[in-house]
Amino acid sequence: MDMLEDLETLQFEYGIQEEDHSWLYLLGRSHGLMTKACAHATFFCKLLHNLRRISLCRLAGLREDTPDDDALKVGIIGGGHLGKRLAHTLLQLVPIPADSLRISTRRPEALGEEPCKLGIQCFYHNSSLVEWANVIFLCCLPSQLSNICVEIQTSLGKACIVYSFVAAVPLPRLKLLLNHTNVLRPQYQCVEDLASIWGANKEITAALQDPVILQATCPYSPGIILNIRWLEGDTPRSQALRLLNELFLSKHFEACEKDRASFQKFQAQDFVSKAYAKNLSGKRPFPWFDLTAVQLKETPFSQYLSHSTTFQDKLTHLYCDSFGITLTKEQEPEVSTAHALQEEKPPQ
Repeated sequence: MDMLEDLETLQFEYGIQEEDHSWLYLLGRSHGLMTKACAHATFFCKLLHNLRRISLCRLAGLREDTPDDDALKVGIIGGGHLGKRLAHTLLQLVPIPADSLRISTRRPEALGEEPCKLGIQCFYHNSSLVEWANVIFLCCLPSQLSNICVEIQTSLGKACIVYSFVAAVPLPRLKLLLNHTNVLRPQYQCVEDLASIWGANKEITAALQDPVILQATCPYSPGIILNIRWLEGDTPRSQALRLLNELFLSKHFEACEKDRASFQKFQAQDFVSKAYAKNLSGKRPFPWFDLTAVQLKETPFSQYLSHSTTFQDKLTHLYCDSFGITLTKEQEPEVSTAHALQEEKPPQ
């Protein structure tokens, strides 16, 4: 197939009339959205995995290199183009062990032999998948969503996070259909001058090793930051803050004491109102965050993010480091807060 790759007659553009060539930018845009979606899902799973890992090690007094017997369990509902690309990206870049990743789809046979060879379980039983998983990615069609929600809503555990890629279905509707508050839905907007950088034929795992493409996917929006601030409901406040601070004061910042000293540690009032934080003792847990609600309104954390350029910088470095790319001073993006918040925003 490599010998045929550059043949002009086999290229997508060959059969398109000349007057329609002006629409070819949509191909790059589509691939860019797919790349960005898979990148953010991967970063989200890395953060959850690392938070769980740090938490378990602290509670059990284990070293952080101890083998993990309680890996993050991820389920994907939908075996179409996005579902397959997402599964491959999570396997390669989180990396999630194959036995901790499962796919439920109406036609498991359509996925071919590759998932079985990799050790991924593929079947058609949405409620069983939801009972097992810590995180569920919805990669189905909008027309299929209502029936899927009916199937899974009674099987969703309180701590299970549903991450929806379903287009044209807003958060309030998702919350109603699922009868569940732990729902995330990224909302993307395309930037015209970035439509040409994605490379329509580039594999997503390879694209995310390209510093230019990776920086174009950097998350600054409240919708992505919600992933970072997700906390288990039974985690004491002082322990939760310690875990989050430890996550962001990673090895990248340990190598630079100046950056480490300049990082303002998270305080309770960064997540809840000052009045509530005053009455929150160290052993008392944070309130259970309704993720659907906080994506639709201004919160203490979204205000912290919009005003803290230091945190935005640390988030950028943490994001790139998680994909194995360390930014130099010359590569650091000069992105204003306003532009960053416009790139992705929760639905109105």
